[in-house]
Amino acid sequence: MAVWICTPPRQSSALPGTQGGSQSRRVTTNMKQPPDTGTDRSSIGRSLTLSPRSCAAIIRGGMDLRRDEFRVSDDIALLDVELIHSFLRGSYWAAGIPRAVVERSLRGSLCFGVYEGDAQVGFARCVTDRATYAYLADVFVLPSHRGRGLSKWLMECVLAHPDLQGLRRWSLVTRDAHRLYARYGFVPLQTPERYLEKLDPQVYAK
Repeated sequence: MAVWICTPPRQSSALPGTQGGSQSRRVTTNMKQPPDTGTDRSSIGRSLTLSPRSCAAIIRGGMDLRRDEFRVSDDIALLDVELIHSFLRGSYWAAGIPRAVVERSLRGSLCFGVYEGDAQVGFARCVTDRATYAYLADVFVLPSHRGRGLSKWLMECVLAHPDLQGLRRWSLVTRDAHRLYARYGFVPLQTPERYLEKLDPQVYAK
């Protein structure tokens, strides 16, 4: 497993299916143009490094990007918590993680969901102060939807988020996705002797 680093009004904290969260996951898929929110979208759009087919619509308080039948949103109320937990507890990096821990992690992160219609098919989250640093974690696309460029598009969306601009440092940990992240400027640690960690690999088994 390698540690890689890149130097390059918010959403609701309520999760669906939890106290205070939305019980339904409403996704509008037939909207051709974003609603008029009074935001200068032309100005915002110039800050993005996304192709026109992304159909970017960044409004106050959130990101909503569309490409063909897919959508990337940072709206925490849209997340399918059960799907995210199911995937993560079977992953190599978060095996056995309890659902309660997943829910806490979502509330404390800037989260991105990839959707096809109402169904969530991908996910990523950033642990960040939105000023100097971001840790990219829990990135996945369901096996059924791999090979369609969704992981690359998800990374583009994450890196284009207006709350994540001008950061001094990004970091992530990966075992086998080095080529994906290298496309976006992530490289092995230049001074690994300066980095320390406190790790409890059995924490979810206790």
